[in-house]
Amino acid sequence: MTAAVGVDVGGTFTDVVLVADGTLTTTKVPSTADQSEGVVRGIEQACEQAGIDPSEITEFSHAMTVSTNALLEGDGAETALVTTEGFRDVLEIGRQTRPDLYDLDAEKPTPLVQRRNRFEIPERTTTDGVRTRPDPEAIDDLIERLRKREVESVVVSFLHAYVDPSNEQAVAERLREELDASVSASHEVLNEFREYERTSTAAVDAYVTPAIDSYIGRLEERAADLGLPQPRIMQSNGGIAEASEIRRHAVQTVLSGPAAGVVGASSTASTGEENDFEGFVTFDMGGTSSDVSLVRDGSVERTTDNEIDGYPIRVPMVDVTTVGAGGGSIAWVDAGGALRVGPRSAGSEPGPACYGRGGTEPTVTDANLVLGYISEETQLGGELGLDVDAAVAALERLADEAGLGSAREAAEGVFRIANANMTRAIRSVTVERGHDPREFGLVAFGGAGPMHAAALAGELDIGTVVVPHVGGVLSAYGLLDADETYDAVRTYQTPLSETTGTELEAVYEQLVGELPVDEADGNVTVRRSADLRYRGQSFELEVDAGSPVDPDALRSAFEATHERVYGYAAEEPVEVVNLRVAAAVPRSVPETALPEDTFEKLGEHTAVFGGEEYTTPVYRRPTTPGTTFGGPAVLEQDESTTVVPPAWEATVRENGSLVLTEVER
Repeated sequence: MTAAVGVDVGGTFTDVVLVADGTLTTTKVPSTADQSEGVVRGIEQACEQAGIDPSEITEFSHAMTVSTNALLEGDGAETALVTTEGFRDVLEIGRQTRPDLYDLDAEKPTPLVQRRNRFEIPERTTTDGVRTRPDPEAIDDLIERLRKREVESVVVSFLHAYVDPSNEQAVAERLREELDASVSASHEVLNEFREYERTSTAAVDAYVTPAIDSYIGRLEERAADLGLPQPRIMQSNGGIAEASEIRRHAVQTVLSGPAAGVVGASSTASTGEENDFEGFVTFDMGGTSSDVSLVRDGSVERTTDNEIDGYPIRVPMVDVTTVGAGGGSIAWVDAGGALRVGPRSAGSEPGPACYGRGGTEPTVTDANLVLGYISEETQLGGELGLDVDAAVAALERLADEAGLGSAREAAEGVFRIANANMTRAIRSVTVERGHDPREFGLVAFGGAGPMHAAALAGELDIGTVVVPHVGGVLSAYGLLDADETYDAVRTYQTPLSETTGTELEAVYEQLVGELPVDEADGNVTVRRSADLRYRGQSFELEVDAGSPVDPDALRSAFEATHERVYGYAAEEPVEVVNLRVAAAVPRSVPETALPEDTFEKLGEHTAVFGGEEYTTPVYRRPTTPGTTFGGPAVLEQDESTTVVPPAWEATVRENGSLVLTEVER
């Protein structure tokens, strides 16, 4: 028997998708403080539903929030920095850019490494190579000082180590031999120029690696106890990797879960019809936050220019924008009397007031329940009942504080504000990057995404919404479809007109040789790209390099990309900055049959749309292709709820996706 399981841990729920002999089983369980406990519980529950033993599973893929939580909550490892003499404060100085240009009180994030734990060592590498080797006595002294500090992790980041890493290698090797601590060398984490960004990325890696290493160790033990295979881990770049690779460099997992969702959206977004979409906006609304990204021309958008909580991280990532607006986001009134939503979340314990677990603060989920978008009889995740009286009480208190007339008015306000937050996020990845959202479809998933999707699409003039058939657990589903992926990069600064295709090919071949896969293997595909810029610019654009690489084709690709992004191309010299390779070993979800049709009316209740009350039927979500009906309607399934507003129509496509289209304004 072939059986594969994908498990994604979110802030509120842990999602599981199990495919065994053509049958797909999904489940949600509450996330736990030690995420591995919830993972094991979810797998056991899915196996029980599917009627198989966990030991029959042959593939185990996993996405989690351990590194993200460590970074956002400030409870990562006690970290030290070893750097070139004179550059102790590179993390503190950063860049001259400000979070808000006109905010005189703007503050940069606190460096992940305290100043007392930053150490200098005499060595020097320039852009021409090594000038001064590290003094062995200085290294010995450094080791003793680090031992006294009892640090858990060490960053080694020397000036221009991307040109020649030998000094970094020498010091990192000694530290690994002598210290009981994790060591992150900058050239191993990010082999690019720009000292601040390279050091910051390596510091994030060092800060979160002990937590990831410990977590994966516990998970591997629990997996072994169940007879499961060792997990493979989702990276931020949208591909999975062996756990041993992730345990060495955990910075690759800071967007693990959101990346899995975008991969799942990309594989299930087809409406089954020819359309004129430029692509899809992916919209994942969970319990704690909402994640937005783009799929264009069938490919997931990636970036190497990102930051998490103010810390630059330059490893390849799926290009995701996150806002603190999820089902558990708490509504509150600010000092000026304005109603606000998030970013603080009720999480899974105690959760929204309607969970009946002791939560008293009003959340987006409470608002959706009061507005009729969730039925009072709904069992979230198939097991969690709802307390409508508790939701009403929480929203009444909010209404009193905000000067509103009723719990319903407060719920409408919470719904609109949460949607406004998410609409801004969608505009940031479309309008602000030169894309017209009207030319895209919207793929909605996550526990709460399909509830809000049509309202968001209406605000943005997006006429089509796609809700995949496993939309409530799509990140877990995406884990089964994600390729095994590895990246390598090297700074190669030179005018494009002064290099040749042969010289560029030589660097690409070296980069491919650094990857833990063999390009000669027929299953491996390698993508080559280059970061280019006009001479004098301080930013680059990544373009496909092709194989064999042609400098003239590179320039043409760069000019076309520059014109799309910035609105113009120039007759200026072009410079090569970085060369990149990405190797992928393709994987796909085992084929599964759609479940038997579940389209049945469960009842009806009053729901509020645009300030008006409608008698709204509640159905089990249909699965038979061709089923079509108009709104208003609420469609329930174990993992999520889809809301079809008035003036929208829903149709089930061949792959089980539900397609919502606006039929009138």
